[in-house]
Amino acid sequence: MATEYRHRKVYVMRKSYAQSNLEIADYVEQTFVPEDTVLISARERAKAEGLPEIQVCSMDALHLEMLVRISGAKKLVEVGTLAGYSGIALMRGAGSGGKLVTLEKDPQCVTVARENFKAAGLSECVEVIEGDALSSLDRIAPDGPFDLVFIDADKGNYANYFDWATKNLKKGGMIIGDNCFAFGTIHQKKFDHPNSKKVAEQLDAFNVAVARHPDFRATMLPTGEGMLVGMKVD
Repeated sequence: MATEYRHRKVYVMRKSYAQSNLEIADYVEQTFVPEDTVLISARERAKAEGLPEIQVCSMDALHLEMLVRISGAKKLVEVGTLAGYSGIALMRGAGSGGKLVTLEKDPQCVTVARENFKAAGLSECVEVIEGDALSSLDRIAPDGPFDLVFIDADKGNYANYFDWATKNLKKGGMIIGDNCFAFGTIHQKKFDHPNSKKVAEQLDAFNVAVARHPDFRATMLPTGEGMLVGMKVD
């Protein structure tokens, strides 16, 4: 039994917090209480509408809020709205005077997200744009430069989204990418399915591009999903 428990503790990572010691993960969540009634409502509304439960976890939402607060970002871009859960967290970090433009291709997600932003009292400072993200990014570029870009969308375009960010982030601006561990496969050389290999290669290309770009300084936060954080330094 002890061996089984030790194996579980080492290898089973809860999306809520990347800590192999589950007791420590429980402690962190109980201490910092990352999810309030607004976020719970947003998550439950998305579930009730049948949307996939793939939003950032509650601790990662808190990480996003704190990164925005630390950076002082006010002009935010989010690629991949889903139901607005992460957008609410981003806007909490931006505070008064903050503005979020969030891009989403799925019409149902757009509808639910707008409902969640309204319920959170953020309708006036959040613009949800429906459509292809790359086309939408081109349209909003004249409104830049932006303070922060958060990417949590189709993995095949992460590198393209970063390319846009290099041109449209201000100096000192921040880029954040989620799922950058490729769902636990980023280090693998062999894969059970070609799609898994493709996703891992796409996210590796993004990670390497940010890590080695001469105008960015970046790191990887060891969250359950892998959260890349980079700053434009030159």
